Amino acid sequence: MTWNISWELYRSFLGVLREGSLSGAARALGITQPTVGRHVAALEEALGVVLFTRSQTGLLPTEVALALRSHAEAMESTAASLQRAAASQGEGVRGVVRVSTSEVVGVEVLPPIVAKLREAHPALKIELVSTNRVQDLLRREADIAVRMVRPRQEQLVARRIGDIELGFHAHPDYLARHGTPRTPEELAAHTLIGYDQPSAFVRDAIKSFKGFTREAFSMRTDSDLAQLALIRAGAGIGVCQVALARRGPPLVRLMPRALSLKLETWVTMHEDLRASPRCRVAFDALAEGLQAYIGAQGTMGRARTPASR
Repeated sequence: MTWNISWELYRSFLGVLREGSLSGAARALGITQPTVGRHVAALEEALGVVLFTRSQTGLLPTEVALALRSHAEAMESTAASLQRAAASQGEGVRGVVRVSTSEVVGVEVLPPIVAKLREAHPALKIELVSTNRVQDLLRREADIAVRMVRPRQEQLVARRIGDIELGFHAHPDYLARHGTPRTPEELAAHTLIGYDQPSAFVRDAIKSFKGFTREAFSMRTDSDLAQLALIRAGAGIGVCQVALARRGPPLVRLMPRALSLKLETWVTMHEDLRASPRCRVAFDALAEGLQAYIGAQGTMGRARTPASR
């Protein structure tokens, strides 16, 4: 086995893993197909293993390749972190900050906060990663993360922002066509919008909403953005953030006392980044903006609620 292996070989290896072919990896990486092929062959020779086998559908990873994937992805995250740190050298707040958050928060909540941050610090560049996968801050997949769960790692700096409230909502047009349910039991007769494959968060959430299992949903998607879009389109009744329901078109909240769920919200980053001006400024701006968003839940006018019991 050769120990002095270039990172570019692992980069091409990850490209083939993700794209399933040499040509797909070449397009994704911006290099030629023969170069990708040479890199993979060189990595196999250096490690003394076979990483891919050919099939009619493309290149299939071997068990060895799958075992190496997480290690190669950790190298990728470290390399990206090094680039962000290098680009941030110099006076003042400058460089790249990578922020990870959920789909809905990334699309519906953070844009005005990020826009204000950029206005204040024009030399700052923001990479906004909207994903429901919790990215690993210890492996530097992101610099800062907005999370709906309390961080457990001691190496992380975390600030609790507050609770984002969720509730059941529907568009007025849907309720005009199908009537307004007044009790949780009456919801069963309606078109419910929900998840397809339960995540860890969903499994915890449904403990508060008894009976709302996968089989109860007439429309299923694991995309929170798609669920919100379906509710706004009048397709049925679903769960969304109370503050978002007040935006146009305003949605009707159903049974707020009986059907409510709180999302504990945190802003976190690795403790090694506390001395970084770019990360410290971004961390404080995100925390301040999210606190204002959460605070607006109680100060804004109530969303229309036909039944409060």
